[in-house]
Amino acid sequence: MNAPHPELAEATIDDLAAQLAAGRVTAAELVEAHVARIEALDRAGPTLRSVIELNPDAVEIARALDRERAAGRVRGPLHGIPVMVKDNIDTGDRMQTTAGSLALVGPPAGRDAPLVARLREAGAVLLGKTNLSEWANFRSPASSSGWSGRGRQTRNPYVLDRTPGGSSSGSGAAPAAGLAVAAVGTETDGSIVSPSAACCLVGLKPTVGLLSGEGVIPISASQDSAGPMARTVRDAALLLDAMLGSPGHHAAACAADGLRGARIGVLREPWIGANRHSDRVYEAALEAMREAGAELVDPVLIDSAEELRTSECELTVLLYEFKDGLNRYLAARPDAGVRTLADVIEFNLRHADRELPYFGQETFERAEAMGPVTDDAYREALALGRRLTREQGIDACLARHALDALTVPCSSPPAAIELVSPGRGWTAGGLGASRLAAIAGYPIISVPAGFAFGDLPVGMRLFAGAGSERTLLRLAAGFERATSARRSPRYLPTLDLP
Repeated sequence: MNAPHPELAEATIDDLAAQLAAGRVTAAELVEAHVARIEALDRAGPTLRSVIELNPDAVEIARALDRERAAGRVRGPLHGIPVMVKDNIDTGDRMQTTAGSLALVGPPAGRDAPLVARLREAGAVLLGKTNLSEWANFRSPASSSGWSGRGRQTRNPYVLDRTPGGSSSGSGAAPAAGLAVAAVGTETDGSIVSPSAACCLVGLKPTVGLLSGEGVIPISASQDSAGPMARTVRDAALLLDAMLGSPGHHAAACAADGLRGARIGVLREPWIGANRHSDRVYEAALEAMREAGAELVDPVLIDSAEELRTSECELTVLLYEFKDGLNRYLAARPDAGVRTLADVIEFNLRHADRELPYFGQETFERAEAMGPVTDDAYREALALGRRLTREQGIDACLARHALDALTVPCSSPPAAIELVSPGRGWTAGGLGASRLAAIAGYPIISVPAGFAFGDLPVGMRLFAGAGSERTLLRLAAGFERATSARRSPRYLPTLDLP
């Protein structure tokens, strides 16, 4: 695929920062170059639909940062670097925050989410908002990852008729295609690591609470977190540091020999066997970790896995927390046309031709029927989930084997996009690869691991206990160095299967 500015396709934050420091390019020129790629790849050509809105003030912001640089003030490694944020994160500018829903189209949010404010303080240029699975994929159990009423269907730049993963679909597809060097996604359960795997990116969901959730359209107070998505582990760490206002803290952990001496527990049952192609990549990934100096404890078991697999505790918690959190969020957006979840449900019914053409809002309706978060049913489900995933789950397994982290079988290759009969939204039960960390509120990272059929990306996941971001980034950097699995997309219309 011939696209303008091919030098941006795999450029890192350090690469761009060096060019800015040497005066070979300005921040304003970087914005214009990325916009040219967006016009060629996102609006035309393969029509990725990963960018839901461009920042009309991005060039002027970049010029102001160029003047700061000329005056000798450089805020840090992200000074003048274009990044994107998911369209469920408030920005106090002329861009809208809609979670992909037409119900929130209208006046912008009143102020920046704290993580956005810190990105601006770090000198990042907010280039635009990324498309997503509408309402972060919590509207219906029959949904298509990457579809929203406002942005329509995001495509995977590797194979265009394959899912980009979700719900941070555009935050995966845009950096993968070189439309921004990195993006911010959000995750409740899988919404960063899934699109990162599907789009051959590094994606980190931090410990819940490490980043403030203020100004982020919520699903779950106990599981939601924003996090970085980028083409390299170091870029993900740099973006995380900028969102935290802690320059260099996590980036310093990204050592090339990060696997040497690490003890990693290998989870197999009940995750192995779901997909033969991802299992093949998993075995190769494990061998690469061994060769890079890691000690693998293979296999290890999560004692509570079977009880968790059959439990509905997670969905119960999410239904309660979504209604409570969304109503609180909307109450703080007085200019929005909807004030409650009930209003959103009614809006969708009135605009069903645009909002409900492919799938409904069954999960919304179930959430609206829930009581307050003081209900015993909510508190019991929350306590059960934490017990099964923390003290009887991740914490117990890490302690039993003196492990640095756990790894689960690699993600399945991206499935074909299916709008007529979709079905990859929230359901009760099951035990997806991200669910243990999600319910526990613990960090998880996805790193490119390989490909199925030559062009379908597959990601490797690592997770550990609360506050283990530096450990996970160190291990991921070692894995990245050992495998060099990342490569640019080819924008294939479809996969030519044998």
